[in-house]
Amino acid sequence: MAIPYEQSEDRSGQGMALFAAAMLIIPAIDACGKVLSTQISPFEVGLFRNLIQTGILFVALPLMGRAIFTPEVRAYLGRIALCGMFLSVCGGFMFWGLQTLPLANAIAIFFAEPLILTIFSVLFLGEKVGRHRTIAVLVGLLGALVVIRPNFAAFGWAALMPLASATLFAGAMTILRSLSGRVDAMRIQAMAGVFGSLTLSVLLIVGGIYSVGILEFTTPTAELWVLVLAVGLGATLVQLMMTVALRMAEASMLASFQYLEIVSATAIGYLVFGEFPDPLTWLGTAIILGAGLYVVHRERRRAVELRLAARRYGVGAPQPPELTTEPMP
Repeated sequence: MAIPYEQSEDRSGQGMALFAAAMLIIPAIDACGKVLSTQISPFEVGLFRNLIQTGILFVALPLMGRAIFTPEVRAYLGRIALCGMFLSVCGGFMFWGLQTLPLANAIAIFFAEPLILTIFSVLFLGEKVGRHRTIAVLVGLLGALVVIRPNFAAFGWAALMPLASATLFAGAMTILRSLSGRVDAMRIQAMAGVFGSLTLSVLLIVGGIYSVGILEFTTPTAELWVLVLAVGLGATLVQLMMTVALRMAEASMLASFQYLEIVSATAIGYLVFGEFPDPLTWLGTAIILGAGLYVVHRERRRAVELRLAARRYGVGAPQPPELTTEPMP
């Protein structure tokens, strides 16, 4: 969810360090989810993560003196509910893919998300995208195909799960962009968590009734509960770190740090699971990251140009490029 950058003393360096640390932690959470998904349903993993995060928010917000179900929340409840459904199911798809895909490969495919978000922003929000960003998006999606093709040959349909997850995440971020400045971010997170938890609960109930293996609930063992708590508490910690970082530094300064995830994912995949991406996966990853960084650069440049124009001609300055405090699955 978008968080406004607070302009006071310059703490951008601390914000960048905090955000970078959060990005390096996310693959460790995914690694815990990968282990869990081999023992219980990946959608069950997503449900437990949702319940822990949402429970913490529902305790924290009243303690901070902030009501949750405000008139603004009620006014946009439909969008918030859809956002929660997208986020919860996208996490389930990601954990599903991680059952068999190497950690770094899955995250590399997921990094098509900013490119898909650019497309959705044009289609659903009416944003204008120039020739350079259009070419970057097309090149980035080509890079995603380069990564997916060998992984599809090796792992089958599991290779498409991170792409499905990225598409749903981009859909959720599109909704959040439409709510930017209208509803408080933490309230959106809390209510989206409620609807996300309800969605996953219904899926698991239906899966149990009709014996759909991937959707059948399994009670975790004592050892697995430790990993469940690690996933839920870790995701909450990362969410907090990103929120604080976005109050210290502009979103445009932090956007490129998202790609540090691939560094941590590669290291954890090699050290914990004995995985290492093949050359073709590295090639596709480089194309995706290059295209994504170029899109970030163009958005940052456009925001600067529009702010300068706003100062010169006295028109309203645009909002900076948005990031989300919802950890990527």
